[in-house]
Amino acid sequence: MEIILASASPRRRELLEKYHIPFQIFVPDVNELDSGIDFRSVALSNAERKADAASERFPEALVIGADTVIELDHAILGKPADRKNAEEMLLRMSGRAHNVVTGVAMICRIEKIRICFADVSRVFFRKIDPSIIHRYMELVNVMDKAGAYAAQEHGSLIIDRIEGSVDNVIGLPVERIVETLHLNNLLPDA
Repeated sequence: MEIILASASPRRRELLEKYHIPFQIFVPDVNELDSGIDFRSVALSNAERKADAASERFPEALVIGADTVIELDHAILGKPADRKNAEEMLLRMSGRAHNVVTGVAMICRIEKIRICFADVSRVFFRKIDPSIIHRYMELVNVMDKAGAYAAQEHGSLIIDRIEGSVDNVIGLPVERIVETLHLNNLLPDA
């Protein structure tokens, strides 16, 4: 069965490639939710919207849709509006923990497959001051990243530790996806 990744994220593409999963990319045009009472629901809903839209075009393929959100103080931190907003986000997370949740939807219309789950990791930030934040922002393009950071890009400057899947924090819990695909006989054994 052909696999379609419904995402433009280069990080998600790299994560799937790392696991040697053959796939094609199709980026559907969908309106994503950016707020909600439950951050898991927002991530899952966005993942399903992406997978549903792509599966309309590729009904025989298994489409993987994903959406990653950051939750701090019961609010979702999205991509920063500007550099000042990015600094504020990073300072707000300083010395604290937050949740990173990725909603995943795997859909095949023809085979009537619909598997959805959310994976949550907890990220603990170091106590960081404005000088570290400015250094980090010199090294990393924070403007296209939810929460204004990327664990895989100089994360040691700001992150103390991660509980849960690091791949999830990067944008796709590939180990859980591979396990789910194997359990449902959707991926041949290696």
